[in-house]
Amino acid sequence: MKEKAFAFLEQYVTKQDTLVVGVSGGVDSMVLLSIMVELRKKIPYLLVCAHVNHNVRKESKKEQKFVEEWCTKHDVLFETMTIASYGDDNFHNEARHVRYQYFADVIQKYQAKFLVTAHHGDDLMETILMRLVRGSTLRGYAGFSEVVSIDHYQILRPLIFFTKEEITTYARAYQIPFMEDRSNYKDKYTRNRYRKYVLPFLKQEDPHVHEKFYKFHTMMVEADRYLEKETAKAFQKVYHDQKLWIPSFLKLDHLLQVRVIYSLLEQIYEDDLMFISDRHVKMIEDCIRSRKANAYLYLPNLVKVVKCYDTLYIETAPKEIASYEIAFEDYAELPNGKHLERVAESDLNDNTICRLSRSDVVFPLYIRTRKHGDKMALKGSGHKKIKDIFIDCKIPPEERELWPIVVDSQDRVLWIPGLKKSKFNKQKNETCDIIIKYY
Repeated sequence: MKEKAFAFLEQYVTKQDTLVVGVSGGVDSMVLLSIMVELRKKIPYLLVCAHVNHNVRKESKKEQKFVEEWCTKHDVLFETMTIASYGDDNFHNEARHVRYQYFADVIQKYQAKFLVTAHHGDDLMETILMRLVRGSTLRGYAGFSEVVSIDHYQILRPLIFFTKEEITTYARAYQIPFMEDRSNYKDKYTRNRYRKYVLPFLKQEDPHVHEKFYKFHTMMVEADRYLEKETAKAFQKVYHDQKLWIPSFLKLDHLLQVRVIYSLLEQIYEDDLMFISDRHVKMIEDCIRSRKANAYLYLPNLVKVVKCYDTLYIETAPKEIASYEIAFEDYAELPNGKHLERVAESDLNDNTICRLSRSDVVFPLYIRTRKHGDKMALKGSGHKKIKDIFIDCKIPPEERELWPIVVDSQDRVLWIPGLKKSKFNKQKNETCDIIIKYY
């Protein structure tokens, strides 16, 4: 393992470079840190360990102290930070953002050339599988890469070629100490379920399946690079004066049409592209092919897509909104200034939280404004008009027009966020597939 990791790193690392390695204290990052220390014997470079104390488990302080003491013993510079608090229930997304922002700060402090992380072959398999299930782009289906350029530095992932089992075996063989995070075994986290149930099955079918996934990753990346060049050419032909010219667009091969739409959305969303899924792209396609001369739809973050005869353009800050319909995946910023977000868990049971099961409702979900004759099915009491619910809750008429209503793909009203839940809502002690928070 060490020799293969060395061979990878030696393609990039030279004498006098500064490298920052992200270390949690778990087996993956401790093996990586150990390998990085060994590499200094061949290539004299400055090694900085960056540790983030997520401050959510009682073991967090012990892990920080453990990593710091190891670094002191092996002459590695140690940097750390503690996350004081979290803004919402989406812990993993927020923690990842804070973690990488901190790594960027450490890199800037030391003028480092590389950030090295301990992502391995099992991580790659989990990422690919989750994106295949959720839906993504060709590049998204490839998972993450072993080398990623970020502004003035690069991310290197030398363990991408190895499985978790290989890393653990290496740690035991070379007596590398590590801490174990028990939260990695909790079923409430999506990635953990893939890790515990899906990967063992695949490995039983083929012990070298991680190599097949890496080959798949490589093929996807190569295909994406080629298509990126073709997409750039197509984009120049169909997009002028901040408008997409529909007749020219429709002459493109469908694959290029989809990629042109994603390219357009990348310009609009930039770092927030995670809010966009293939469902949103399909909505734009349907809008383009609509027989209506004029049409529009809303995407996350109040982005408005407008079709006007032979052109399509995007408004990022629409001035006036009369109605909207948004396909909901994980997050939506609403025209009334509120937000809907999918969360991993919540102790709340009021009208700001809704729990739904795929056995009762048809996904995907949508957020829209009310329609004439809308009714909600209530538990044990038949149906009630949305209009009457607004009146009972004393919602002013001017607020009713933009108030969000969550419906399923059969247009059944599931929830009026902040006001009323339908019979489809699950209690805290019942099984559900999705929890949505309104704030």
